[in-house]
Amino acid sequence: MGATNAGAPTLSLAKLAMTRAKSLRLGQRQDGFTLIELLIVIVILGILAAIVVFAVGGISDRGVSAACKTDYKSIEVAAEAYRAKEGTYAGTINLLVPDYIREEPSSAEYDLVYASSGGTFTITVFSPSGSDLGDDISDCNDL
Repeated sequence: MGATNAGAPTLSLAKLAMTRAKSLRLGQRQDGFTLIELLIVIVILGILAAIVVFAVGGISDRGVSAACKTDYKSIEVAAEAYRAKEGTYAGTINLLVPDYIREEPSSAEYDLVYASSGGTFTITVFSPSGSDLGDDISDCNDL
């Protein structure tokens, strides 16, 4: 019918299946995985690893924001406790340490600055680059 290469060996699927079946009958086993199966498993593991890496990255970002809010509240509560005892807000955060707050909160991810002018106080949130993010606890979300 069609042109064929006279010198090229040809092996039909039927012959290949029969050869494999014959070798299995004779007790010759062919154990192991094919290259395609191994590549599929490697691709699936790569996809799962990428998903985990991105999921963990988001968790650590929320941790910085939560730590900032906790430190903000600690300073706020210490300032109110100082005012309840002394009748006025502390002029500096050093007056709050160690009686009202164990130590001044500090982090490489943010900076909280306490300032007071007698009847009021502010706690300002600064980013690591030094930019002023604001003086409200919700500003910790901008980190």
